[in-house]
Amino acid sequence: MTTMADDTPTPLWTPAPQAVEQTRLHRFLRELQARDVVPVEVTDAHTLWQWSVREPARFWEAMWAYANFTCETLAHGAPYDAVVQGLDRMAPPDAALGPRWFPGARLNAAEQMLRRRDDHPAIVSWTEAGRERVLSFAELAREVARCAEALRARGVTTGDRVAGWLPNIPEAVIAMLATASLGAIWSSCSPDFGTEGVLDRFGQIEPTVLIVADTYRYAGRQIDVMPRVREVVARLPSVRATWVVSRGDARSALDGLSNAAHWHDALAAAATNPLTFARLPFDHPLYILYSSGTTGLPKCIVHGGGGTMLQHVKEHALHTDLGERDVLFYFTTCGWMMWNWLVSALALGSTIVLYDGAPMPASDPAILWRMAAEEGITVFGTSAKYLAALEKSEVRPRDVANLSRLRAILSTGSPLAEHSYDFVYRDIAPRVQLASISGGTDIVSCFALGDPTGAVYRGELQMRGLGMAVDVWDDAGQSLRGSAGELVCTRPFPSMPVCFWNDPDGARYRAAYFEHFEGVWRHGDWAELTLRDGLVIHGRSDATLNPGGVRIGTAEIYRQVETMPEIVESLVTEHAPMGSGATEARVVLFVRLAAGCTLDDALRTRIGDRIRANTSPHHVPRVIAAVSDLPRTRSGKISELAVRELIHGRAVKNVEALANPESLAEFSAHPALQG
Repeated sequence: MTTMADDTPTPLWTPAPQAVEQTRLHRFLRELQARDVVPVEVTDAHTLWQWSVREPARFWEAMWAYANFTCETLAHGAPYDAVVQGLDRMAPPDAALGPRWFPGARLNAAEQMLRRRDDHPAIVSWTEAGRERVLSFAELAREVARCAEALRARGVTTGDRVAGWLPNIPEAVIAMLATASLGAIWSSCSPDFGTEGVLDRFGQIEPTVLIVADTYRYAGRQIDVMPRVREVVARLPSVRATWVVSRGDARSALDGLSNAAHWHDALAAAATNPLTFARLPFDHPLYILYSSGTTGLPKCIVHGGGGTMLQHVKEHALHTDLGERDVLFYFTTCGWMMWNWLVSALALGSTIVLYDGAPMPASDPAILWRMAAEEGITVFGTSAKYLAALEKSEVRPRDVANLSRLRAILSTGSPLAEHSYDFVYRDIAPRVQLASISGGTDIVSCFALGDPTGAVYRGELQMRGLGMAVDVWDDAGQSLRGSAGELVCTRPFPSMPVCFWNDPDGARYRAAYFEHFEGVWRHGDWAELTLRDGLVIHGRSDATLNPGGVRIGTAEIYRQVETMPEIVESLVTEHAPMGSGATEARVVLFVRLAAGCTLDDALRTRIGDRIRANTSPHHVPRVIAAVSDLPRTRSGKISELAVRELIHGRAVKNVEALANPESLAEFSAHPALQG
């Protein structure tokens, strides 16, 4: 990293002063100062963060006012009875006694997302073949009204579950909004899930209506889902109706499916009534999301409508600077929480872009950037893995697309390597804000995000989320600065899960987040707070390595290895050979090689030398082995834990959670691990 004379890193991007003054975050701060809500020493995003976690009730009250939710007015003239009750009860002793945000409030999440009703584009839908469909806000509201009436005709009511097994297409958004308008609960997964993966999820929540697509498209192929649909429906007795969205030129046959209809027929038969909304308590369930499930059945995480919407408005408006003139894209499937995050931008009147297909199809590996240029995308979201793969390809977005409207690139899913920061500014757009963001399905939002008013430094997330009391602790629960530890959140926040499904006493919920540090949320990330108040994520803390008693984040090794042209991607874990007499586990690095490359002793030496020179001798793997593929979850994350279980002779409990379970076979008896 280039540094100034005083060793302060040089920022890769800094907003112009006049641009800062136009950001929603800056205007929000100035409004709070004008009303004497915040003290005069609060002058920027980081001091605003400090105030927001010191005074969480006042901050979230200000966010409610900023969000300007459409909601009921109570008899006493206010929209709620209190901002929060039980602020000191982050880890409830039972499910009923946790913190409650905005008790008395009654609202509907879909109503917030459908406040805009004009002819401005709400949804633009693309596939690998190009633009497929555009829906205005007015058209979207009409489609949602029809879908809501069709669901109501099938008996769907408050608290019922509606499940979508769908690609990232407009029908998924329409069905979700219609479900939410009725006070029912939406849950979705992508069509690449196998039969058992779908049943592991939907079988737990017992949906009333199942909405599916007959095919999905990926890498130039159209893949038939109907055989799996028939098997899933036969094993989901709770389903009273199945609606099939036809994606091809002809409708799929519905034989073998009871109470089935084509999507368009189901909606066409519904009554034509004005769109209405069931206004419900702030914590009434909106979504059920799922953990990856690689170590057992996926956890069914229930998120409330009020907390989700309030958190997303904060993240979209203040941390991402989205408004009604913006066009937001995130490369995601309906099985990843970033889909839910993307769709919430409708509440700010932003246009959202959906994409169904491979991110770099052979026919047009630059398609996402052509799409960004054609649609005038202002905020482009993707994964760190995509940016790393793009860097190793021959695609240079700035050479193939006019990205003049693009002002921010977001990255999440795994830590964004330092070389990826360089790649973005060199080969994509030199004047964008690059915001690496981090959170998770557990909170359907982020713990750390971008700051449109502040500088971007290589390898760092810009700031902690406003209102999120995020810290980094050592094992003794002491706060750390400048060294790695457990990422924790020490105070409640509105988007904490309402509960886990089928967890009546909250025992599994508490075990997931509060067992490591009593009364404090431990997220499972191995992280570091920098002296600039930025954040560096080193990987998952449950996948950290411990050679010689030194804890190492896996991302520290990935950052070195994956810059090498011979390496497409890698996976690092620990292995203790059984019966070898070894006193400690050894670090093992698996690599997937670029075409035409061979893992010989010379390449192993160069890998080891690079890691040693840029990290420490402790980081250097004892074993480096080549594999043809690496297991990944369906959201694209490399599954280190699945490999760790396998190479220690333990069964991977839920291979259906993996997008490519066949890749595991290569690890169980890899010759490099013998002896």
